[in-house]
Amino acid sequence: MSLPTPTQQGLTSPEAQLRLAQSGPNDPAPHRKNSGVIQLLGLFVNPLVIILLVAATAAAILGQVVDAVLIVTMVLLGVAINFVQTYRSQQAAERLRDQVSPTATVMRDGSWREVQRHNVVSGDLVRLSAGDLVPADAQLVESRDLYVQQAALTGESMPVEKEAGGQSDAAASPESRNLVFLGTSVVSGTATAVVVNTGAKTAFGDIAERLSRRPPETEFERGIRQFGNLIMRAVFFLVLFILVVSVALRHDAFESLLFAVALAVGLTPEFLPMITSVTLAKGAVRMAKQKVIVKHLSAIQNFGSIDVLCSDKTGTLTTGDMVLQQAIDPLGNVSDRPLALAWLNSNFETGIRSPLDTAILKQKANGAEQYGKCDEIPFDFERRRLSIVVEDKLHGENARLLITKGAPEGIVPLCTACETGGSAAPIDPAKAAAFHKTYEAMSEQGLRMLAVAYRKIDQRERYSTADERELTLAGFLAFADPLVPDAAEVLAELKRDGVQVKIVSGDNDRVTRQICQQVGLDGGDVVLGDDIAKMSDTALEHVVENSNVFARISPAQKTRILMALKHRGHVVGFMGDGINDAPSLHAADVGISVSTAVDVARDAADIILVEPGLRVLHSGITEGRRAFGNVNKYLLMGTSSNFGNMFSMAGASLFLPFLPMLPTQILLNNFLYDLAQVTIPTDNVDDEYVRSPQRWDIRLIRNFMLFIGPISSIYDFLTFYVLLHYFHAKPAEFHTGWFVESLATQTLVLFVIRTRRKPWESRPSVALTVTTLAIVAAGIVIPFSPLAKPLGFTALPGSYFVFLAAATATYLLLVEIAKRKLFPAR
Repeated sequence: MSLPTPTQQGLTSPEAQLRLAQSGPNDPAPHRKNSGVIQLLGLFVNPLVIILLVAATAAAILGQVVDAVLIVTMVLLGVAINFVQTYRSQQAAERLRDQVSPTATVMRDGSWREVQRHNVVSGDLVRLSAGDLVPADAQLVESRDLYVQQAALTGESMPVEKEAGGQSDAAASPESRNLVFLGTSVVSGTATAVVVNTGAKTAFGDIAERLSRRPPETEFERGIRQFGNLIMRAVFFLVLFILVVSVALRHDAFESLLFAVALAVGLTPEFLPMITSVTLAKGAVRMAKQKVIVKHLSAIQNFGSIDVLCSDKTGTLTTGDMVLQQAIDPLGNVSDRPLALAWLNSNFETGIRSPLDTAILKQKANGAEQYGKCDEIPFDFERRRLSIVVEDKLHGENARLLITKGAPEGIVPLCTACETGGSAAPIDPAKAAAFHKTYEAMSEQGLRMLAVAYRKIDQRERYSTADERELTLAGFLAFADPLVPDAAEVLAELKRDGVQVKIVSGDNDRVTRQICQQVGLDGGDVVLGDDIAKMSDTALEHVVENSNVFARISPAQKTRILMALKHRGHVVGFMGDGINDAPSLHAADVGISVSTAVDVARDAADIILVEPGLRVLHSGITEGRRAFGNVNKYLLMGTSSNFGNMFSMAGASLFLPFLPMLPTQILLNNFLYDLAQVTIPTDNVDDEYVRSPQRWDIRLIRNFMLFIGPISSIYDFLTFYVLLHYFHAKPAEFHTGWFVESLATQTLVLFVIRTRRKPWESRPSVALTVTTLAIVAAGIVIPFSPLAKPLGFTALPGSYFVFLAAATATYLLLVEIAKRKLFPAR
C-alpha cells in the first residue's frame, strides 16, 4: 500500500474535500441512495404494473381508448402515492440514521476536530483512544500502550498489541503491528495514525461488501415476505381459474383478459410496502421524540416484540455516578494508603476510565507529582484488573512500583502479603479469612469494592501480566452507586407490559443481589459466571428461563445467555454501552445502546437511546408496538377483503352472462380502497394492545382470510341476488350496484377490524375517519357524476340505498361477532 506523507498539521479542509471527491465516501459497503427519479422508475419495474400497461396499450390499439386511459390513470396514481409516501419515509429514516453515524477525531487545518467517519480521507491524521472504532486502514505514527480488538477481521477474541514503527508493504495484514484497520476497535491505549486506505479499498471492504449483498432477514421482513407469498399464490390460481372459466363460457377473450388482470391488481396488496414503510417511519419519528433513535426501520417491530430485556444494573437500576464512600486497609480500618495508590493507577491509565476511576480522581492526592509512568498492563475483561508501573522520581530508577487495582476476587489470590499500620506482613489463613469477611460484608450492603495491591519491581523495558504476582494488598475502596429514582416503578411497568428484565452483570453477586432487592426485582438464587462455565447449552436454557439475576458474567457468557433465551423462543433485547458489549448487541434480537456509549457499541446497536434509563427504553418499546399494530391492521383488513373479493369474482364469473365488474371499475374500486388505507399509519392503537409483546401471527391472518373473507362474499352474493331479481339490473346497473356495495363494506369494515374492542369503544384517528368516510361518499356520488358514463356506471334507484344501508350494517355486525372469536383471548 502506498502511504500518503503526513504533516504535523494534517490536511486542510479544501484538500480533504478534493480527496473525498476523488476517492468517494469512506464506507466499505456504501448505502446506495438512488435519486428520486430512479426510485420512481423502479416502481414501474413490477410485474403487475407492466401487465397493466401492456393491457392498456392493447386496449388503445383495439380502439378502447377510454379503458386505456383509465387503466393508465389508475396505475400512475397508485405509483405516485407509493412513491411520495415511501420517498418521504426513506428521507426521514436517513435523517435519523445520520444522528448516530460514527465519527472520527482528525487533524484538519491544524486542529483536532470530530468529523463523520464517511468524510475521512486518505492522508488524514486521526487520533485514537480506548473505545474508538478505527475509522479507516491507517499506519501508526505514535502509540502508547495500544491494544486493538480485531475479531471482525481475524476471529481472534483477544486484543492484540499495536505500536508505531516499521515499514508497511503491499502484503500488509492484521498481523502487522504498526497498522490498524477499519472494522476494529481500540481496547486501551492511545495513538495517532495516518490514513492509508478508505472505503472499499480497506481490508474490511471486501468483507463488508459480501455482507451487504445478503443482509440478514429480520422477523418482520420474513413475516412480510410470507404474507406476500400467501396472497400471491392465491391470486395466481384464482385469477387463472377465472380466466379459463370466462373463456370457456365464451365471454369476450380480450375483456376476460382485462378482467383477470384488473382482478389481479385488485387482489394483490400492492400498497403493502408503502403502508409498511410509512407506518414504521412514523413510528421512528415518534420514537425520536421519545428520545429513541432507530437505525433500521425493520427493528421497530422487533423492539415492540421484546419479551425479555437483558441489561447490566449500572445505568438502568443505578445512575452509574459512583461516589467513593470509604478507603480501608485489608482488615477494615480507615486508611489513606489504598486511595493514594489507586489515584496513581487511575491517573496514568490510558484505557477507558470507568465511573470508579472518575470517583477516585475527584479525591485529593498528596505527593502524586513525584511519580512518573513507566508502563501499563491494560485492563481486559477476563483478568478484570489493570496495572500501572510507576517510578519515584525522587529516588531514581530503582524505586519502581507495580500498582494493581481490580475486583477483590481477582486481586486477593495474587497477594502474598498485606499492609496494615504502615508495615507489610505475610498473609496467613486467619488474615485471608479476615480479608474476605471485610469486603464481603461491605458488598452485602450494596457497595462496589475495589482491591488495591502493589509490589516493588525491577527496572526493565516492558512488563506483562506475568508480573502481577506476589503482590502486597494495600486495602479496599468502597463505592456507592445511587439507585435511579424511578427504577422500581419502571420495572413494575415493564413487567405489567410483558417484558421480563434480567440483570446480567460483571459485578459480584452480593452487590448485584442487594441492588436488585432494593428495586423489587426478584433476585432469587443469583447465577454466577463460574456456574455457567460448567453448564451445557441445554442446561443453560433451563436456568436462564427461571433466573433473573446473573453476576460475575464474562462477555462470552453474556452472549451464551442471550442465545439460550432465543432458543427458548423469546425475543431478546440487550442494552449495553461498553466495548465488551458489542458481541452481545449483535447476538440479541434488538441491540440497544445509548448515545454516550463507545463507538463500537453504538455501531453494533439497532436502537440508540438519547438518554440512558429504563424509562426511555419503555417508551420506545411502547411506540414500537404501536407501529406494528397499525401495520397489522392493514394486513388483517387487506387479507379478509381481498380473499372475499376473489371468492365473489370466481363465483360470479360462473353464472353471470357478463363480467361482474368492468376492468376499469375494478381498478377504480381498488384505488379508492387503497386510498382509504393510506391514513392507517396515523391511527390510534388501543392501550391493551401495547400492554403485551406483539409478534407475527400468521395463523390469525390466515383465519381472518378464511372466515372474514367468506362473510364478505356472502353479502356480495346477496347483492347479486337483489340486483338481478328485485331490481332486474342490466349490466351497467349491476356493475354500479356491486361497485358501491363492495367499496362501502370493505372500506367501513376497517372500523371493526382496527380494534379488539367494540368499535364504539375505540376511537380512530381523525385522519383515518375522514379519509374512510370520504372514500365511501365518493363511491356513492361517482355514479351520479359526469364520470359515470366514461366509467360505465349508471344512476341507482333510491330504494337500493336502503338495501345498501341494511346490508352494510348487518355485515359489520357479523364481522364484529366473528372478530371476537378469531382474536386470541386476553
